[in-house]
Amino acid sequence: MRIGPWDSARGPTAGRVLAVLSAVPALLLAGWLLAGFTLLMLGWFRPLAALPLGLLVAALLCRYGLRRLPETVEATAGQTAAVVAVALGSAVFNTVFGSEQLIVRRDPATYAQYAVWLAEHGSLPIPYQEAAFGGPDPALRFGSMGFYDFGGAVVPQFMPGPPMIQALGHWLGGLGGLLLVPPLLGALAVLVFSGLVARFVGARWAPLAALVFAVSLPILYTSRTTFSEIPSLIMLFGGLVLIHDARARLRSGVMGLGYLPPVPSGERPGLVRAAQAYGAVAGADLAGLVFGLAVLVRIDGLRDILPVLAYAGLLIAMRRVGGRQEGRLGLPLLCGLAVGTGIGLAAAYFLSRPYLTYLGGSVRPLLAICGAVLLLTLAAAALAPVLAPFLRRAVRLRWLPEVAAGLVVLAVAVFVARPWLQTVIRIPVTPEDALNAAFIQRTQTDNGLAPDPTRLYYEESLYWVIWYLGIPAVALATMAAALLTRRLVRRRGFGWLLPLAVVGWTTFATLLLPSITPDHPWASRRLVPVVIPGLALLSVWGLRWVRDKARRLGYGRAVQRGLVVAGVLLLLVPPVVTSAGVAFTPVERGERAAVEAMCAALPANASALIVERVTGDRLTQVVRGTCGVPTARVFYREGADIPVPADVDRLVGHIRAAGRVPVLLAVRADQLAPYGEPVQVMKLRARQDERSLVDPPNGTWSMAVDAWMTVPPAS
Repeated sequence: MRIGPWDSARGPTAGRVLAVLSAVPALLLAGWLLAGFTLLMLGWFRPLAALPLGLLVAALLCRYGLRRLPETVEATAGQTAAVVAVALGSAVFNTVFGSEQLIVRRDPATYAQYAVWLAEHGSLPIPYQEAAFGGPDPALRFGSMGFYDFGGAVVPQFMPGPPMIQALGHWLGGLGGLLLVPPLLGALAVLVFSGLVARFVGARWAPLAALVFAVSLPILYTSRTTFSEIPSLIMLFGGLVLIHDARARLRSGVMGLGYLPPVPSGERPGLVRAAQAYGAVAGADLAGLVFGLAVLVRIDGLRDILPVLAYAGLLIAMRRVGGRQEGRLGLPLLCGLAVGTGIGLAAAYFLSRPYLTYLGGSVRPLLAICGAVLLLTLAAAALAPVLAPFLRRAVRLRWLPEVAAGLVVLAVAVFVARPWLQTVIRIPVTPEDALNAAFIQRTQTDNGLAPDPTRLYYEESLYWVIWYLGIPAVALATMAAALLTRRLVRRRGFGWLLPLAVVGWTTFATLLLPSITPDHPWASRRLVPVVIPGLALLSVWGLRWVRDKARRLGYGRAVQRGLVVAGVLLLLVPPVVTSAGVAFTPVERGERAAVEAMCAALPANASALIVERVTGDRLTQVVRGTCGVPTARVFYREGADIPVPADVDRLVGHIRAAGRVPVLLAVRADQLAPYGEPVQVMKLRARQDERSLVDPPNGTWSMAVDAWMTVPPAS
């Protein structure tokens, strides 16, 4: 006889397998990030230290997060197998059509080179290695695209979380292993998302949701190369999974239901119930930690976790006024959130400070908002006994639920009408703004549009979502958000409060201000951490509601099945059609072989000088990190692409005096001819992402990367 979710004769149930599979990824990443950050701050991020410590911390988090987990998912073997099949299919598909972005042109290669440096050296910042160039010289430049010259060293752009994860792949398999990490993370994201759907909508809907999620172009795009969005998604949705399970543990401890595994013989039920209550507190603490560590992955995580902070304050307030049992989870959730966020902010300050400076215009207001939310949360929790009577009277207003639901629909309607109400522009005020404006103008010309470099196209942001999910999904998600909001205001469905708050807040903030260069599929990455999975979750819930509504109205099973089949097609066909245009064409293939060939062509004991602007942007950190050769750029005047020959000659002499071999690199042979016989060391011909501004991407563009080398003869 089966007892709860564990059958002593047959082992774990399918529901338990799905519950565990969807909770483990976030706990594993959290453990690895905790261990990795500690070692990186000490300068010991090496395999011999990181692998055992990371595995130990991850195992401890899994033990305390999953031990005696109540039955949070009821699933059949077929449903669980279908979810796992989608996840495996995602991993295989994105591996087969994966990208090889190693040459620094946009963010993925920056992350990849960041990961290579960590894997090879285990510490930050990146030293200049001036001795390899004969000592300091005013013409030497060590920074490059994605790598800041800061405080006497080179500091990589971005937060260190993703490169620490990707470095694991490099340790296990070199560049090939590093390039396999994104598809694996994409598969883990499918599991986490499907587990959340199974908990909130039902396991029978999880395979459909997994397919809608996995075939959406933004998910395919970010699961094929080294972006930060997929790890961020795992942390945010993994946190939602863990806090849901913590609430389930609490109910199990209070009501004595749902033990996993069954109560051992001879153990008193009261002790087991107390253990479940303790496990709920530990689960809330872990959920907060996972949420907070999203900041270690992306600085935008600060914005995404704001609803978690407010939710923790609400739970504390409920505890103070003697409300729901969930109030006991507020303080541990807040403590875990504080620890995880503190680690993320420490990493930003000590390891990514120039990146924070670059983002100062958006980070400072975000920090101010976070501070204001924290103060309001603490004040509300402190004044909860005073405010509670007023809030109880407010929620009894009959019209309030309908107004709240109407506001959700109104917000979506405003985004629908936004292109007719607003044209979002930005006047360049910084050199970075000017570069971005020039890029947009070139892209407009390539798209056959009227040139206007001030355009940002952010007013089209909801239509980006429609491109990638389809009108039916957005309509169902809007309906679901309105219905769930109404239920919450009616004080029903409390479990939906945090997921709906996270999805609603981040979707609103992202659509209002995407803060990204608006070419696609590039800009679609902004939708990945919350918007795409959040709306997919709501759309599947909306489809289930339509099915249930038909049943309540007395329609037969045939009609109900017809509605479900139609809904499945409406949810799957639009994203498949959009994705089909680019899903089967890998981009930037051949970069690994091109980089390895270039590295092999460099002579032993070399010091590389890059004497041309484009090559300096693309290859400075590649040669320094992947090839392991000390590398610097030679200063060139504003408006020029190459340096003054006298500077090059002087630096070549210094390198020879230091007992090393000078190597010059440029994009064309004629740029090196004055210094020696040029030899081509890179000739890459590949495909790159389309840059579409007003339509969904439906193809790829050609790409060429050349590099020439010369070794100046000794005079």
